[in-house]
Amino acid sequence: MANTLQAKKRIRRNNRRAEINGARMSRIRSFIKKVETACTEGNKDEAQAALKSAQPEIARGVAKGVLHKNTAARKMSRLSKRVAAL
Repeated sequence: MANTLQAKKRIRRNNRRAEINGARMSRIRSFIKKVETACTEGNKDEAQAALKSAQPEIARGVAKGVLHKNTAARKMSRLSKRVAAL
């Protein structure tokens, strides 16, 4: 258990940030899932629209520090490759 006031404050802050970051990651995963489901259904127009909305969301995750930039680049690359293959 934390003893100092600063350590207690950090615990409170870390819990708040974990909740925010978890929600952000969940949102990113939802956007990615929309692209993937559109791809599996073979709906190219829907997949392109979903990809267009997912890309800024993934980039925002990098800017906020919940995703590593290379991870985001890999995800965007793979998604766009799947959409292009339709």
